[in-house]
Amino acid sequence: QSPPIRKLIDRLERVADTETSILITGETGTGKELVAQALHRRSRRHKGPFVAVNCAALPDALLESELFGHKSGAFTDAKTERKGLFFQASGGTLFFDEIGDFPLTLQPKLLISLEERCVRPIGGTSEINFDVRIIAATNRDIETAIEESRFREDLYYRINVIQIDLPPLRDRGTDILLLAQHFIERFAIRSDKQITGISNTASEKLLNYTWPGNVRELRNTIERAFALTAYEKISVDDLPEKIRDYNASHFFVGSDKPSELLSVQEVERRYILHVLKTVGGNKTLAAKVLGLDRKTLYRKLKHYKVD
Repeated sequence: QSPPIRKLIDRLERVADTETSILITGETGTGKELVAQALHRRSRRHKGPFVAVNCAALPDALLESELFGHKSGAFTDAKTERKGLFFQASGGTLFFDEIGDFPLTLQPKLLISLEERCVRPIGGTSEINFDVRIIAATNRDIETAIEESRFREDLYYRINVIQIDLPPLRDRGTDILLLAQHFIERFAIRSDKQITGISNTASEKLLNYTWPGNVRELRNTIERAFALTAYEKISVDDLPEKIRDYNASHFFVGSDKPSELLSVQEVERRYILHVLKTVGGNKTLAAKVLGLDRKTLYRKLKHYKVD
């Protein structure tokens, strides 16, 4: 129900029924694949398959075979012909999870396939047309990867016609409690325990915590607390220690003692580091928060000898 999520849902409704390629960005655990599935269900391709491939989970050679397929005898273990995921997803949606980790050596082949709407299986001599909608997701800073020659710029623009940014859980306010209650109700269905909710003090702890693992971490926390609690409501004692004892850190640069006052450069250095840490090292997002263009941020990081 939070404003960031209501804005996200509105955007999804407007782009779901298009054929446009979409790039979903967001921190780990924010639910990028769930958003991709929602886009598929609301599209004109909803009766077709939703096929997902994790680009970070497969070795380069296996990923190439999975995506493009191979002919019998194309390599040592290719005893039978295999249709690739482009073919298997025909009429539906092909979802590239962790596209930021897509091997650089395969990126030219992927780009050509997306532009020509056809693939050539490994060991094949002819092209096979495909009809899929492309959705990709990443928690990586792809624009930085482009500047570091780890991701092709032309491929980035091909997959990123429309970008959807998922808000981190810490920016979603009381959605944290709505989600926690949702998980409690799900766990209660498959358990004999009669857990009805969360105590007020435990709720305050959940709202105060920053959730670096986002919704995935919240689900894990509630599942743990559900298993541990001996009461009808989850209490503070049922929460992990890191959440019970969490105190929000504050960026402090000043002092009442003249000898401890900081220079403007040192204040800037510390604040840049603080912002980078807060956004998980994402330089593109840090630059937006700081109101800088990315080249200026890189220049400052180099000046302050920040890796």
